[in-house]
Amino acid sequence: MMNHFKYSEALGRMGTETSFLMGMRVAELERQGRKLIKFHIGQPDFPTPEHVKHEAIKWINQDYTGYTESNGIYDLREAIAQHITKTRGVEIDPAEVVVTPGAKMILFGAALMLLNPGDEGVYPNPGYPIYESAIDITGAKSVPVILSEENGFCFEHEKFKALVNKKTKLIYLNSPSNPTGEVLTKNDLKLVRDLAVDNDIVVLSDEIYSRILYEGKHESIISMPGMKERTILVDGFSKIYAMTGWRLGYGVMPKELAKHMTNVAINIYSCPTSFVQKAGIAALNGPQTASEKMVAEFKRRREAMVEGLNEIEGVTCTLPKGAFYVFPNVKHILRKGKMKSSVELMDKLLMDAGIATLSGTYFGKYGEGYLRLSYAASMENIKKGLEVMKAYVEKL
Repeated sequence: MMNHFKYSEALGRMGTETSFLMGMRVAELERQGRKLIKFHIGQPDFPTPEHVKHEAIKWINQDYTGYTESNGIYDLREAIAQHITKTRGVEIDPAEVVVTPGAKMILFGAALMLLNPGDEGVYPNPGYPIYESAIDITGAKSVPVILSEENGFCFEHEKFKALVNKKTKLIYLNSPSNPTGEVLTKNDLKLVRDLAVDNDIVVLSDEIYSRILYEGKHESIISMPGMKERTILVDGFSKIYAMTGWRLGYGVMPKELAKHMTNVAINIYSCPTSFVQKAGIAALNGPQTASEKMVAEFKRRREAMVEGLNEIEGVTCTLPKGAFYVFPNVKHILRKGKMKSSVELMDKLLMDAGIATLSGTYFGKYGEGYLRLSYAASMENIKKGLEVMKAYVEKL
C-alpha cells in the first residue's frame, strides 16, 4: 500500500547534483552488463597519494577514531590557515577556518546563515547546481548570472551589475569553473569586489579547482582590499589530492561567520572524521609531487579531448583554462538529429553509444545546447570514447 506523505515546501525547492544521478544510472547499467565509457563524473582517476593513505591508516591503528572539535582539529585548521596565507597573500587565523565533510557543506551553510525569504542570492548559470539549490532551499530568490560562450563563459559586467540590489545578500563565484573550465579575470573579480563592498554583500568564492590551472596564476577575491572581511573561501582535498570519497573540505571566513558555521556543523553532522583530518594535514604539508603529476596529465588529456571533440562534425569546443571539464557546443547536432534538448542527446549517447556525459542543462537552463564531459578519465578511454561518439554522431 502506497503512503502519501505531506512533504515540506523546502524539499520541493531543493535541487540536486546531477552527476550523481547519472552515476546511479551508470551503475545500474553496469550491473546489467553494459560496458560504458564514463565522462560524466568529476572524479580524478588517480589514487590518493601514498603518504596520505599511510597517515590515515596510522591514526586508525592508534585508535584515533572518536569525535573531534566540530570545526575541525586545530592542527588541520592551522595547516589550512598557513596554506591560504601563503597562496592568497592574506593573513588567516585557524579560528577563521571551518573543516567540513566535503566542501559542499560550506555552500549550504552559507545560504542557511545569510539568506531569508525575500532575500536574493546571485549565482553563475551554467554553474555548479548546488549553488542554486542552496539558495532556493532557504526560500530566498536565486538570481542567475548568465555565462555565455560569446563572452568566454564569463559574465557580462553591465548585466551583472543590473542583478545586484538591496535584496542581494550572497554572491556565489566559482573559478576555475565547473562545468566550463573558465577562469575569472582580475577585472571580473574587481567588479564583484566593488559591488560587494558598496552593497554590504558576502561573497562565497568556490576555489576547489584553484590548483588545477593550466595557464596563468590563480586569482582569489579574498586577496583584494576589503574582501577578507566579507568572503567565504571554499576549498578542499577531493580534487587536487584525489580524495573524493574521503569527504574533506573547508571554508575560510570571518570569525563571526565561522562560529555560526560551526553551530550549523554541530546541528547536522557533529564533526568531520577524525583520521581523515590527520590525512589532510599530511596532504597539505607533505610532498606535492603526485598532485603536480596529475595536473600535468590532465593538461595533456585536455588537449586530446578538445582536439577530438572539434573533429566531430557539428561540435565546437573551446579550450578550458582550469578544472578537468569541457563544455562543447552541440547545437548543430541537436538540429541535425531533430532532438528537442541536450538531455535527449545525453540519453542517446548513453543508451545507444555507451558514453556517459551530462547535459548542459544539468548546470542550469542556460546550459541548453551543450554537454559537459570530464577528462578525469584515462587517455585510452578519451580516445576510444571520442571515436565512438564521432561514429555515432555521423550516423545522425
